[in-house]
Amino acid sequence: MSTRAIVLAAGKGTRMKSARSKMLHELCGRPMLWHVLRALHDAGITDVTVVSSGDVTNQIGELAASAGHLTVRSVVQEPQLGTGHAVGMALGEMPAGEGTIVVLNGDMPLVDSALVRDVIDACAGALALVTVRMDLPSSFGRIVRDGSQLSRIVEARDATEGELAIDEMNAGLYAYDEPKLRAAIAELRNENAQAEYYLTDTIAHFVRRGERVAPVPAPEPASVLGVNDRIELAAASALLNRRLCQHHMRAGVTIVDPATTYLEPDLEFASDVTILPNTTIGRGSRIGAHSEIGPNARLSGAVVGEHVVLADSVVVDSEIGDFSIVGPWAHVRADSHVGTGARIGNFVEVKKSHLSPGVKAGHLSYLGDSTIGPRSNIGAGTITCNFDGEAKHVTTIGADVFVGSNSSLVAPVTLGDGSATGAGTVVIRDVAPGERVVGNPGRPLPRKEAT
Repeated sequence: MSTRAIVLAAGKGTRMKSARSKMLHELCGRPMLWHVLRALHDAGITDVTVVSSGDVTNQIGELAASAGHLTVRSVVQEPQLGTGHAVGMALGEMPAGEGTIVVLNGDMPLVDSALVRDVIDACAGALALVTVRMDLPSSFGRIVRDGSQLSRIVEARDATEGELAIDEMNAGLYAYDEPKLRAAIAELRNENAQAEYYLTDTIAHFVRRGERVAPVPAPEPASVLGVNDRIELAAASALLNRRLCQHHMRAGVTIVDPATTYLEPDLEFASDVTILPNTTIGRGSRIGAHSEIGPNARLSGAVVGEHVVLADSVVVDSEIGDFSIVGPWAHVRADSHVGTGARIGNFVEVKKSHLSPGVKAGHLSYLGDSTIGPRSNIGAGTITCNFDGEAKHVTTIGADVFVGSNSSLVAPVTLGDGSATGAGTVVIRDVAPGERVVGNPGRPLPRKEAT
């Protein structure tokens, strides 16, 4: 039989004090809801319905696709009359089935696929649910037992003083037999402090009927940590980042200081990569074997080859070839390509440019919208003047070109193979192969006659 899921993501999240929905606040570069959708995907659940509201609804499709789902059904809960009401709305949009339905809160970004599978496996009767031992006080619903048997869940706002002393709590992750869930939802009442329909009342409903309700202890409180404010968001982010660092370290990556290394999901590191402190790596970056990244580096959408040294620099949506050296304080961006064995040094910015193998740009340069041939040397202070006030233009530099310090290359312009510019030259016309130009504007020097 199939397993489907309902994600409850319509909460207002007022404690976040934000114009943005709580579910869209990010942990390790991904919205909170993304992490829940990814856990369901990794647990093998492909049919998901998200109960949402506001700006979350407009982003469900994009979030689902990036988390690996082909499609996710979206249901808007308005008005918001409790978790039982939300599940009822979702069931109303789902064709009836005979399998299992997983229900979980969308503000549990640390939940993992293993725990989702555990609760599914435990659902041999009407319901299995995850419980967790937590420190008091807590706003989680309390698990009330009759002897050793679970009898009901009481929400903290409705609990007595004695019930608030219970440290076994409801984690917000359930696996239901679908037909029994549909029948129980139809009988919910809103006779409580909030006048809401509580999903947790289904437990007492099943117990009264002698149905099996199986508790599944969470391995640790962190795995079911709910996020309600920015303090809890920061705590969950730190825990998730620690998980990511540990995962890659076990796979052969050296992370010198995990506490100051910030990673996102879906990164690829080859063996023997070293990451130095104060480094942030995200958006699907890939790092080749034996490369050293950091300290103080930020990579986003970067592809870095093998044996690269990249320090104190930023690389965004660009590729760095094998054996290259980047930094300190370089900025490579906008679909740039730095070839094998290239050297991009202090305060050099490379934008939307292709640098061939062996190119050197050591100091204080801007290389924008340019193509640079093999082994060419770009002197300190060189600028490709690519913008004329209305449009961007291309600079083409051939192989084995020597560009003198403080040269200004006014695009569109081409410097032929083996050409050279003197220090401070302003190049406004193409330079022929082997030609040397100096001055402002650049003028050719006489060629030496062969003797």
